[in-house]
Amino acid sequence: MRYRIKLFSSPRKEFYSFIKATTGFSPLKLRLYDLAFIHRSASSTDLMGQPINNERLEYLGDAVLGAIVADFLYNRFPRKDEGFLTQMRSRIVNRSFLTQLTFKLGLHHFVNSNTNSVNDSSHIFGDVFEAFIGAIYLDKGYQGAKHFVIRKVLSVHVDIQELERSDNNYKSQLIEWGQKNKREVEFDTHENPDPGHKHLPFVSVISIDGRIISTGEGYSKKEAQQSSACKALINLHI
Repeated sequence: MRYRIKLFSSPRKEFYSFIKATTGFSPLKLRLYDLAFIHRSASSTDLMGQPINNERLEYLGDAVLGAIVADFLYNRFPRKDEGFLTQMRSRIVNRSFLTQLTFKLGLHHFVNSNTNSVNDSSHIFGDVFEAFIGAIYLDKGYQGAKHFVIRKVLSVHVDIQELERSDNNYKSQLIEWGQKNKREVEFDTHENPDPGHKHLPFVSVISIDGRIISTGEGYSKKEAQQSSACKALINLHI
């Protein structure tokens, strides 16, 4: 009597097919991709008591993505200076843009999260994209990750010319506005004193001519300043 071995249940087969269709290759270490979609709010622990979530993959993917994008831009713009390349890389790897890519690729359908926090939700999808890159890197190496980012992401979903024209450096826009209008713009950036915001450890308060105009939070000081500056520009109707 012959038996057919069922390698995947229907949901697993669907997930495997999605990874293969999205990346263009057959995943070898499917568990890595499972892990990439688990937000810390939905994490469990392994037999050693270690958390099972995507934070470590996100850390790795962030570094790998930054290197790939830097490599891509360096070769794409051979005559541009360091400042231009740094600004372009920042526009591609910023959290809101990565969130857009997560939805464009359909990664959001597989996110496993138990949070109701608005602040957390605004970061979950961008974090998942970085963790996904981390999973690809561990499964297929740097060249595999590079091939995916350039062929499946940058070439398909990123309009480089439009990106050149855009300006999402809200801090520099606000400073330029202050200089032009002879207004004193001050940034007070420090660790977040609110224990309920451990996931957003930094806060930036912006004052104009001594009056507080906005407050923003973020994973880093830079992100908190950009968040606060964006709110300031909105409050000032700029």
